Amino acid sequence: MIKNIVFWILAILITIVTAYYQRRTGPTYPVSGEITAENQTINWKFYRTHGGEGDQEVSVIIPDSTTGEMRWKYYKSDLPWQTVTMKRSGDTLRTFLPHQPPAGKLEYYIELNSGQNLYRLPPEENVVIRFKGAVPISVLIAHILIIFSAMVLANRTGLEFFKKEPKVRKLTLWTIIFLAAGGFILGPVMQKYAFGEFWTGFPYGHDLTDNKTLIAMIGWLAAWFMYKRSAKPERWALFASALMLIVYLIPHSLMGSELDYSKIKNKETIHQADTTIISRDSL
Repeated sequence: MIKNIVFWILAILITIVTAYYQRRTGPTYPVSGEITAENQTINWKFYRTHGGEGDQEVSVIIPDSTTGEMRWKYYKSDLPWQTVTMKRSGDTLRTFLPHQPPAGKLEYYIELNSGQNLYRLPPEENVVIRFKGAVPISVLIAHILIIFSAMVLANRTGLEFFKKEPKVRKLTLWTIIFLAAGGFILGPVMQKYAFGEFWTGFPYGHDLTDNKTLIAMIGWLAAWFMYKRSAKPERWALFASALMLIVYLIPHSLMGSELDYSKIKNKETIHQADTTIISRDSL
């Protein structure tokens, strides 16, 4: 009984650490840092994802004597850089990036002028932000809860290997059910809302998140298939658990959705429906 409780707690902790790592290392996590300007420490944070309608605000809290400009362009395009003067509102300099169609990406950075000093934020690389359609909050919450539960079940099933009398049949089945519901039902629904397609993984494309989910499911189906065919099915459960852990350690939204701006004749047509998406990824 005590070992079961310990294993469930350990499975939850592994899931939380994995999810945190995946989120922090993904390309949609905000870029942040700090600089020293006019003898003050200035903290800044720029977003790399925008869901729903409206433009994306870009702002920095900075002393009154500082001015700023934002430079932005369409990602991976030969269209020229645009320069926008940031407007001051109290102690904040702000401006906006223009809204893009789902999977559209912009790259941008800020230049601040404080007396004799010029600051670039971020100091070296540009920020790349991806736009996506709005996903209903009910779908988003359900997807997160079910996928989180699938990961907990997967980790807990793998830990069953370390018991004297492992029992993996029911745990394996529940893992498959939750993974199917979260990854193959709610996941595609979210992707449809965000990017207009249900599935762009194998065999239709190279979407990394779709393919990660597919690989994890293959591992668990193999564990289920071998349950009555192997003398030690808990080894297969451990294999499927480790496989799922490895694929979900890959940063979320890596190789994400991306409009091919080279297919657009001029920037005035970007908001029309004849844009071409070269790849998609889930949220």
